This record gives sequence, structure tokens and C-alpha cells, in this order.
Amino acid sequence: MAKAVLFDLDGTLLDTLADIGGAMNTVLKNASLPTHPIAQYKQMIGKGVRALVEQAVPEGKFSSSLLESMREEYHLRSDQETSLYPGIKEMLDTLSVPCAILSNKPQALTEKAVARFLGAWKIPVVLGARDSVPLKPDPAGALEAAKLLGIPTSQFLYLGDTGTDMETALAAGMQPIGALWGFRDRYELTQAGATALLERPQELLTHLK
Repeated sequence: MAKAVLFDLDGTLLDTLADIGGAMNTVLKNASLPTHPIAQYKQMIGKGVRALVEQAVPEGKFSSSLLESMREEYHLRSDQETSLYPGIKEMLDTLSVPCAILSNKPQALTEKAVARFLGAWKIPVVLGARDSVPLKPDPAGALEAAKLLGIPTSQFLYLGDTGTDMETALAAGMQPIGALWGFRDRYELTQAGATALLERPQELLTHLK
């Protein structure tokens, strides 16, 4: 019986694609580099901002200045087009177990997004990318969330939308559940170890009964 839920943020609770892709395209355009269709960023998001920039720029063009430009640009526009996915509000309204958020988005931006879009719900643990903690799929952040909530990892559902999330859940001893409304497809989630795939957020509640 699951007694807690650990959520990914981007692509799971929040649709951040337009803001992330738009920020990256602005950085690329300013550097006279080719941009990408916004939908293409679905395949680049999930492993942190450095990995995103490395994938977005042409081979051999990555630089620390482009990385810093992306951080600055996204900070300016991180909530312009972002929104809750349909059904998230209703799911959170009826969720009756403790929950936490774990993201590879920088800590300050994770906290900003949660305050702006998820402030109506009690989410006592919000963890983003920090220099002292390895990014997902390393399980360190998930283990930290479980410790802060005081609940064994074996009693967690982990809801995420990428293979990285499923790998993190398995490494932490949590049950990996895939969100099909997010950035990746059924195949990636299944191959990465998802034990269940959800078409709608409300379906999560059936796994808590």
C-alpha cells in the first residue's frame, strides 16, 4: 500500500515546454545558431539545463556562456506560458497522502514554479537541482525526499514522464509510474521500468487504494 507520492515537475505537473523551448531558441538565435521546433524540446528536457543546452546547440558549439545565457533567459520567462496539465488540479484536490516534488530544474526555479502554480496545495518537500546533490537518475534526491517526509521509499509512488524518472524511482526503491500526458512516450517509459502508465492524472488515485 502506497502512503506517499513523489512527483516530477516539468512534463508531469506542469507543462513548461513552451517556456523552456522558447528560452532556448532565444539563446540560440542571439548566438546566430539554428533554433528548433518547440515540440522537439520534448526529447531534450529532463536531465537538467546543461544537458538541454548540450543537445540544443550544434556539435562542438557548447560553451559555458551559452549555458549561463540559458539560465538567465529562462529565469526571465519561466512562467509566461507554463500551466498545470489538465486534471492536475482535480488530482491534487483529492490526494490524501503526503507528497513531495523532485526536479532537475534549478532549486530556485523549482521553488518559484511551485509557489506560482502549486501554492494552493500543501507540498512540504520541494527539491530541485543543487550543486550538493547529483541530478536524476541518481536516487539521492528521491532518498532525501523520503527521509524528509519520514516515509520508507518502498511506500512511495513516483510519478514522472521520462525514462530518467522511472530509473530514479527504481534506484530509490519506489514504484515507478509513467505520465503519458508529458514529454515522452509509452515506449520510453515502459523500457525504463514503469510498472503502470496513466492516461490522466486522476488515475493516480486508484494506485493509492
